[in-house]
Amino acid sequence: MSRTVVVTDPPRADVEDAAALGRFGTATVHEAQGRRGYLGPQHRPAWPGARIGGTAVTALCWPGDNLMIHVAVEQCREGDVLVVATTSPSTDGLFGELFATALARRGVRGVVLDTGVRDVAELQQMGFPAWSRAVSAQGTVKATPGSVNTPVVLGGQVVHPGDVVVGDDDGVVVVPRGDVAAVLAAAAAREEKEATNRAAFQEGRLGLDVYGMRGKVADLGIEYVTHDEWLRQQ
Repeated sequence: MSRTVVVTDPPRADVEDAAALGRFGTATVHEAQGRRGYLGPQHRPAWPGARIGGTAVTALCWPGDNLMIHVAVEQCREGDVLVVATTSPSTDGLFGELFATALARRGVRGVVLDTGVRDVAELQQMGFPAWSRAVSAQGTVKATPGSVNTPVVLGGQVVHPGDVVVGDDDGVVVVPRGDVAAVLAAAAAREEKEATNRAAFQEGRLGLDVYGMRGKVADLGIEYVTHDEWLRQQ
């Protein structure tokens, strides 16, 4: 497939399912799908407290060039998350407040960038969520063709258009479109289990007992000794 293509009608996950995954949060969704899909610690929120779940519209740009973000805005609709990758590493500020204004008008829930973001104060004031590998005032050009709504790679994860993107203060996780229903069910079960465990901890129980780990500790040969015994063994 040509790199200079715009796919106008990719199938998307259900927008309400995407929002539901967003409410569970990145860590729960990551665990619920077998610890897969996490973009890694390098993708950080531009401002604290943002939380989203939406369907991916992807853009592949050249470093220092945001032409294809302009092209991608037209393909975005309510409930989407714009996901931007570059053809080689870049930390330039490809995205800022004016892009966010245009996307917010279209009902887009946020942006995830494998490059840089700027206008952080304005983004926070707007309440527009953004995750990126860098914050950078470095400007860009609009000159080089790329692609929209083709698979891209961020943080070692392949993101297909229409996949679900979940983001919060813990980072970003991607759920393949075909796995959404199963991950939703697993996330709900995990949240219920965590509520039970939280209540146990509030009552004073220990993780060793709640998680049934005492037998494992013994099997691993971990010994309990008094301070005097430990000193004598040195």
